[in-house]
Amino acid sequence: MQEAINYLSSKDQTLKYILENFRHPIIQKREEGFASMCHIILEQQVSIASAKACFLKIENYFKSITPEILLKATDEELRNCGVSRQKSSYLKDLASKVISNEIDFATFTSKSEAQIRKELITIKGVGNWSIEVYLMFCLQAPDIIPLGDIAIVNTMKELYQINDKSELQNFTNSWSPHRTFASFLLWHYYLLKKRAIKKQD
Repeated sequence: MQEAINYLSSKDQTLKYILENFRHPIIQKREEGFASMCHIILEQQVSIASAKACFLKIENYFKSITPEILLKATDEELRNCGVSRQKSSYLKDLASKVISNEIDFATFTSKSEAQIRKELITIKGVGNWSIEVYLMFCLQAPDIIPLGDIAIVNTMKELYQINDKSELQNFTNSWSPHRTFASFLLWHYYLLKKRAIKKQD
């Protein structure tokens, strides 16, 4: 972490300001595998708290989150856990691909980022954001900037006054090879600022 802090502080005065004034972010680590990918799918376009509550309901109801269990689960059972019909189809597609060995999470540590992306993009409903979150949180990939994340994009627009997505991508090249840590910094700043606004209200 210290290497990333030193590097980003030397490259970007805004990130240096966040580091010096908002404390260091907590780098989260999630378990690798099927259950974590399910959790990430549930997080699509909803709050972190809402997705976590839904995930815990599934876990409590089925006692275990495995491909076999979710593939056999009825839409009604999943709906009672708070899963939409659309996301139920995503979870079942993921489960089916794991059972058929089209996707093998156990092999990811020996594969390149490009190979992992190629496998995960085949899952129904899974796009770049979901893949990048898995790479960042589960595999601790060091150089990811998820520009499909609204909080990241809006924070960068605020801090750097850049609105074009391709310009944002080019701008973050100077943060490489520590873009993941920069992403955690931006999330950290976003959440602390959001909490501060709520306190004022």
